[in-house]
Amino acid sequence: MSVNELYAKYTRVWIPDPDHVWRAAEIVRDYKEGEPVLHLTLEDETPLEYSVGPKSNSLPFLRNPDILVGENDLTALSYLHEPAVLHNLKVRFLEPNHIYTYCGIVLVAINPYEQLHIYGEEVIRAYSGQNMGDMDPHIFAVAEEAYKQMARDERNQSIIVSGESGAGKTVSAKYAMRFFATVGGSTSDTNVEEKVLASSPIMEAIGNAKTTRNDNSSRFGKYIQIGFNRQYRIIGANMRTYLLEKSRVVFQAEDERNYHIFYQLCASASLPEYKDLCLTSAEDFTFTSMGENIFIEGVNDAADLEKTREAFTLLGIKEGNQSSIFKVIASILHLGNIEICSQRDGESCHILKDDLHLKHFCTLLGVELKQMEHWLCHRKLITATETYVKNMSTKQAENARDALAKHIYARMFDWIVEHINKALHTSSKQHSFIGVLDIYGFETFEVNSFEQFCINYANEKLQQQFNSHVFKLEQEEYMKEQIPWTLIDFYDNQPCIDLIEARLGVLDLLDEECRVPKGTDENWAQKLYKQHSVSAHFQKPRMSNVSFIIVHFADKVEYQSEGFLEKNRDTVYGEQINILKASEFQLVADLFHDKDDVPPPKSSRVNVRPAKTTPKAPNKEHKKTVGHQFRSSLHLLMETLNATTPHYVRCIKPNDLKEPFMFDSRRAVQQLRACGVLETIRISAAGYPSRWTYPDFFNRYRVLLKKSEMTSPDKKLVCRNLLETLIKDHDMFQFGKTKIFFRAGQVAYLEKLRADRFRTACIKIQKTVRGWLQRLRYRKVRKMAVTLQRYGRGYLARRHAEFLRQTRAALLCQKQYRMVRDRRVYLRVRRAVVTIQAFTRGMFTRRIYQEFMLHHKAMLIQKVVRGWIQRRRFRRARDAAITIQCLFRRVQARRRLKQLKVEARSAERLKSLNSGMENKIVQLQRKMDDKSKELRTQNDQLLQVNNKLQKQLEQVKSQQGEAGGGAQLSSLQEELDRLRQELQEATAQRKRTEEEHRNEKTGLQLRVEELEKENALLKSEKEEMNHRILQQTKSSGEDSGTVSLMETSLQAELDAERQRYQNLLKQMTTVEQRYDNLKEELSMSKFQPGHRRNPSNQSSLESDSNYTSISTSEVGDTEDSIQLVEEMGLEKAAMDIGVFMKLQKRVRELEQERRRLQVNLDKMEELARSRASESRSSTSEQETADLAYNNLKRQELESENKKLKKDLNELRKSISERASENDPSNELQDSYNLLLSQLRSANEELEGRKEEVLILRTQIVSAAHIQESKQPIQQSSEAPEVSEDKEPVDSEEALKAYHGLCESKNSTLQDWCPLDEDGELGLAYLGLKQVARSLLAAASSFSSSSSTIPAVTSLYCGWLLPMTLLLLEAQLQTQSRQHGDELEALHTQIELLRDDIEKKQEILSFTASLSPEARVEYSVQQEITRLTNDNLDLKELVEKLEKNERKLKKQLRIYMKKVQELEAEAQTSRSRPAMSRQVTVQRKEKDFEGMLEYYKEDEALLFRTLITDIRPNTVSATVPCLPAYILFMCIRHADYVNDDQKVESLLTSTINAIKKVLKKNNEDFEMTSFWLANTSRLLHCLKQYSGDEAFMTQNTGKQNEHCLKNFDLAEYRQVLSDLSIQIYQQLIKVAEGIIQPMIVSAMLESESIPSLAGVKTMGYRNRSSSMDVDSGGPPTYTLQALIRQLGQFHGTMRDHGLDPEIVGQVVRQLFHCVNAVTLNNLLLRKDVCSWSNGMQLRYNTSQMEEWLRANNLSQSKAAETLEPIIQAAQLLQVKKKTTQDAEAICSLCTALSTQQIVKILNLYTPLNEFEERVSVSFIRSIQTRPQQRHDPPQLLMDTKHMFPVLFPYTPSALSLETLHIPASLGLDFLTRV
Repeated sequence: MSVNELYAKYTRVWIPDPDHVWRAAEIVRDYKEGEPVLHLTLEDETPLEYSVGPKSNSLPFLRNPDILVGENDLTALSYLHEPAVLHNLKVRFLEPNHIYTYCGIVLVAINPYEQLHIYGEEVIRAYSGQNMGDMDPHIFAVAEEAYKQMARDERNQSIIVSGESGAGKTVSAKYAMRFFATVGGSTSDTNVEEKVLASSPIMEAIGNAKTTRNDNSSRFGKYIQIGFNRQYRIIGANMRTYLLEKSRVVFQAEDERNYHIFYQLCASASLPEYKDLCLTSAEDFTFTSMGENIFIEGVNDAADLEKTREAFTLLGIKEGNQSSIFKVIASILHLGNIEICSQRDGESCHILKDDLHLKHFCTLLGVELKQMEHWLCHRKLITATETYVKNMSTKQAENARDALAKHIYARMFDWIVEHINKALHTSSKQHSFIGVLDIYGFETFEVNSFEQFCINYANEKLQQQFNSHVFKLEQEEYMKEQIPWTLIDFYDNQPCIDLIEARLGVLDLLDEECRVPKGTDENWAQKLYKQHSVSAHFQKPRMSNVSFIIVHFADKVEYQSEGFLEKNRDTVYGEQINILKASEFQLVADLFHDKDDVPPPKSSRVNVRPAKTTPKAPNKEHKKTVGHQFRSSLHLLMETLNATTPHYVRCIKPNDLKEPFMFDSRRAVQQLRACGVLETIRISAAGYPSRWTYPDFFNRYRVLLKKSEMTSPDKKLVCRNLLETLIKDHDMFQFGKTKIFFRAGQVAYLEKLRADRFRTACIKIQKTVRGWLQRLRYRKVRKMAVTLQRYGRGYLARRHAEFLRQTRAALLCQKQYRMVRDRRVYLRVRRAVVTIQAFTRGMFTRRIYQEFMLHHKAMLIQKVVRGWIQRRRFRRARDAAITIQCLFRRVQARRRLKQLKVEARSAERLKSLNSGMENKIVQLQRKMDDKSKELRTQNDQLLQVNNKLQKQLEQVKSQQGEAGGGAQLSSLQEELDRLRQELQEATAQRKRTEEEHRNEKTGLQLRVEELEKENALLKSEKEEMNHRILQQTKSSGEDSGTVSLMETSLQAELDAERQRYQNLLKQMTTVEQRYDNLKEELSMSKFQPGHRRNPSNQSSLESDSNYTSISTSEVGDTEDSIQLVEEMGLEKAAMDIGVFMKLQKRVRELEQERRRLQVNLDKMEELARSRASESRSSTSEQETADLAYNNLKRQELESENKKLKKDLNELRKSISERASENDPSNELQDSYNLLLSQLRSANEELEGRKEEVLILRTQIVSAAHIQESKQPIQQSSEAPEVSEDKEPVDSEEALKAYHGLCESKNSTLQDWCPLDEDGELGLAYLGLKQVARSLLAAASSFSSSSSTIPAVTSLYCGWLLPMTLLLLEAQLQTQSRQHGDELEALHTQIELLRDDIEKKQEILSFTASLSPEARVEYSVQQEITRLTNDNLDLKELVEKLEKNERKLKKQLRIYMKKVQELEAEAQTSRSRPAMSRQVTVQRKEKDFEGMLEYYKEDEALLFRTLITDIRPNTVSATVPCLPAYILFMCIRHADYVNDDQKVESLLTSTINAIKKVLKKNNEDFEMTSFWLANTSRLLHCLKQYSGDEAFMTQNTGKQNEHCLKNFDLAEYRQVLSDLSIQIYQQLIKVAEGIIQPMIVSAMLESESIPSLAGVKTMGYRNRSSSMDVDSGGPPTYTLQALIRQLGQFHGTMRDHGLDPEIVGQVVRQLFHCVNAVTLNNLLLRKDVCSWSNGMQLRYNTSQMEEWLRANNLSQSKAAETLEPIIQAAQLLQVKKKTTQDAEAICSLCTALSTQQIVKILNLYTPLNEFEERVSVSFIRSIQTRPQQRHDPPQLLMDTKHMFPVLFPYTPSALSLETLHIPASLGLDFLTRV
């Protein structure tokens, strides 16, 4: 086209503008080539004459048609230039708020500065598996493209994210990694994807900081490689970092911050775990307060530190290392606060001795304080011969301090990155990787230094790689389409790169100047001027000699040379590093030890020390400058990127104010030029940027064809002829294999021709329609005028009549009103007069009364005052007299005191006092000697008494054996009576205690009964209220909506509960599947190659996973199940569903038990603490007592054991002889039995009592030893003599002697005090001895009746009575404890009841405060909760009763088996086959009971034939669900013969076999549907024939006779129900996997209505490099194909006999999948949001609804699931202009959320110029319109949502006895019974 045609009138153009960069204008007069002026009109109607010419301004850029504005891909624009790109990005960003836009292979991302809900898991699932360009631009689309290319091409990929600070690079990289973590999640339990994501908060904390442009700016570059295995699952990751901005550690500009980690630690300094860091607020530290603003709005630094610590923990960094990291970081802050003071000479400095921060720094790093203090102010100079220590000035010392801080932080940063890489490292072999490069973009500031130079150098390298890659892809596209092309010239920045990195380049000269001893920045700048002054990319500023300019690809940048050398050297003094290497903390020392520092190997050679010290070679790493290191790492990065397939994300910062959705065109253009987007546009514009497929071009521009030309079947030929006719210059287009390529501007020209053709047709249509509309309007207006006249005249007449009636009525009203008004005035005046009189009379009366009261009160005051005056006068006189007396007495006392002082000083007084004291001292000394002698005498007497008592005891024992009684019998009898009396008292006490307990219990029961009565009353009132409410509900028809709403809510709650339960089953299925996979992998690793498992092996493996725990005869309660899980182990128990059920039940019981025990927990703890405090008494002498006790116990037990055994044998022998010799009377035998029974009970207490006696004796002996050690007296020889001379001493005397001994030992045995209060020890010992003597006498009286019983009987009887008493006492104590426990339990129950009453009162008060409607709803909700709890309790009770019943049935079956076995033994044995044959022969066909019998050895064959090997088509011609009927008939026979093992084996093996079949055919819909039908039918049969009345209502009489007799299979019914749910979920998964690839193509892309959809340019759509080009692109499906697939699903399920209700639920779930996938794609694709696509979509949904009606599925609620997509289609079709339209849309789209409505309106794209876009104001009105909605927060629908499935009970009418089994099944081994 010529210039005159292009720049004609009404053409829109772009002109430069200093404020907006580019401004839109319109040509108002045709332009002739050569004219100097172009006449324009701006958008605000301002005229403008734009001068053009070859020397001044060229012709302005042309604007694209409106239909192309807002394109997803910038390369799809017809005119490709800077203003078109800028305008397209601005429109997309501001109007529909789209932040992503494609530019060829580049994704342009604009930072919205606002959190958008477009990154959820549902969005990830929507983009997963899609080709790039099929959906709206997104970072997930780029990530999916990289993932698919890696999987298809097996080539490593890279995603390069770049942009300036604040553009959102870090967030984009984070979302890309989240996509990989979600799509390629690891299959093992290592959770590598979580660790990869956890590295982000750590790196943000230590590497990000607030800048003036960004609150979370990354101050380093990083490249993360995510490794994948051959299954393309994440197995590990690795991170590389580049150029950390170390200078930020010691300096920040205004309104900037240091790295986040410093502020996080300061914010958490008050926590206990950070006290050791000695930190305060960040304002107190130099390194964190330079920016003057330590806070970021909306950021909680303390919370971020917790996230950082959680990430550290997740990555395996231990708490100790975390603490060390924080110490190192805190030490940097303290280092910055060290104050360095200058000396007087100015050339040296020092640090104050009491510098607190230096102490903290050395303490945190574990280094020497003095050494660090010295080397912070000094440095060492090493020459060839000597070493000098030189002082540093204050400035040098501060620089050295800052360099040390930067070095410490850099080493810490590298250490953390290294450990993150260790945590992300994997030992598995990496098959491929995807790298994510988050690197700084091009930077230019007012002052640019070394950091900006390195950043721009890196961007030069990346831009070079980007340009070459874009050029390569563009040329490949032309070659693939086989069109002629020429080389495209593109910008190559290799000269600029050579200027920087070549020999004698900028970096080379910088390193050379750094090696010069006295090199300076000025000298380096002069070398640059001299070396590169001729370079086109290097310039010298006019006004400066220390700066230089480099012309980069994006812009010119002026660099200040000051600081370049220092930053490049990065000098740190080695003395300071050596101090840190010697740190006492290992982590700190490891930070500064180089990897090359390896200790030298030991050698046997003799070391010869040189005469001169050789200076230590500097570290290799210190030799390398920062520029050299950065250049090396950059070259390594470029090698990695060149070896991968790159994908580009360019982040744009829309404004510098960080305002959400505000677009600054000037800032955007700068970044577009810097990031290479415009270079991509330029390369595309140089070739053929616009590309159309032949079908799309034909559909779009067929309006330009003639009717005769459209009849040709060859579309390519038609398109070729059309273009040759329309465009004369054939170089403007090229024909490829599949596409037509256009030069820039040609699509706009074609659009103009198309619009002109449409405009001509529209004018003709409008002319005709407008004439018809005007004629129609005239007829309507004339008819309405006549009608209005007639009605107007009638109206005037009626109005006049009404006026006359109103006039008459007004007169009457006036008359009555005036009369009433006057009467009211009279009455008001009369009432006022009466009131005034009454008030006046009252006022005068009150005055008189007040005067009288005033006089009365005055008299009272006078009386009181006069009395007070008299009393005061009396008190004054009395006080004066007392004062005089005191003064006189004081004078007398002083005189007496002086006299006594004089007497005390005299010598005679002192002599009299001393003489008395001497006499008292002598008397006390004599008294002490007498007491000591008396004590020795008492000790001697005590020993004599003890020996005498011992002999007397032996004499008494001998005398008792000879004499049958004696004088002591009476004393023993008295003692026995006394003991009996004590026993009676104890019994009475026990009865009283029981009576008190009974009374208290009775009171509590009465209280409980009262509460129950009150509860019953409340229940009755509640029921009455409910009854009234129901009556009111029935009587009023308006409340029906409320009831239906309540029913809907109840149904929703029921569905939610069922959904949760089925989700648990789904999770359990997943766990089982995972367990099976691991088991298979383990088995595959165990078996050698070539081994095949035989059937016996397989059956044995199958038996490992049977359901033994569900047996009704072997399974006990829940504890048995838990023990069974522990015995079987986790591997076997994982498949045991019965254990899982028991555990679920046990969880419910434990929850109830926990609530009950929670009340008693505090009381028990307090009781335990009180007991523990009482029992804390231990002394040093107890160790001695324990040792003595052990020895004495051992000796005593040995002697007693021998003696008792001997006596017991003799006793038994004598009694047996006596019984054999005497007469057969049973008196002696009864006595013997009684004695033995009492002896057994006594022996049970014998050991305990002997233990107590031994403890007492041990204490006595140990105390005696201690006393003997202090007072050694020879008592062994004197004791026998005393015992012989003395008379026997009775027990009272011994007791007194014992008391005396205890009193004498009180001073030495302090530990006896708590043990032997009031002589309890001796009393207990002597009491036992006395009881023994008395019982010996009683036994001797018993033995007198039979002289043959030896005396040993008396010895044993001596233990009987005391042991009995002790036993009774123990029982009494036990009962008292039980009483205490019961009392405490009753108290607890009272508290619980009290709490219950309080809760009920709160509920009543709350209910009373509610409105009637809310009260009804609340009461119904409470009743539902109560009934649910009662139902659960009843279920538990029923389960317990059923358990007991099963146990009893089991016992009964065992007894019946025993009886049958006994009967079988009595009968003649016959062989089993013969018996079976006889039985079958004797039975007749009419007697069949619907049972099948088989032998045990045929069970495996049964399951193999009926389940494993069966195919659905083999039983298609028989009864549906035939396998289920056959299995149930086998179960019936096992129940009939009462064989529990057979029933258990049948059901367990059936379930396992079905699971294995489904696992093997996990993608076969037919097989899954077949077994879902059979499993549900087997479940229905178990219910129908269970014997429960609820399931027998629809049975026939014969079916009721066939019910199960012996077993209750309720638990197996639950297992089968769970299995049915699992099969249903698998069926849905298989069906969704089949139809999901068809949904988008069938519902959105196929033209169900031909020639309806207009086609517009698709941009980057279907240009993804991940598509398989050879196969012709992705497969396309039509709506009919989708409906046929659904029909196939429905027919399969119906043929298999699946219940219609279940079929309806499957269809509903599939329709939900269709709706969700369609709506999600509609919300993410701009090209399908148009009016014509809405029409197509509405037609498609109507076809789906028609299919539902044709298959009688209207009641399945499947049509309701299509409501969102139906409303979306209507939204695309309705009018969208006025506020009424907005109200209509809000009322129409009730199934869509506001967010979804706004998204569709933003995506709405007109396909023709006659359609209009939706205005921004209209969309805002939709957003701000108040709506009573509960919209979900997510934009997309959940495609994985699954409705809860319900299996309704459907009994079978089939009679089991008439069932026919086809012979083709091979079930001949089954016998009908």
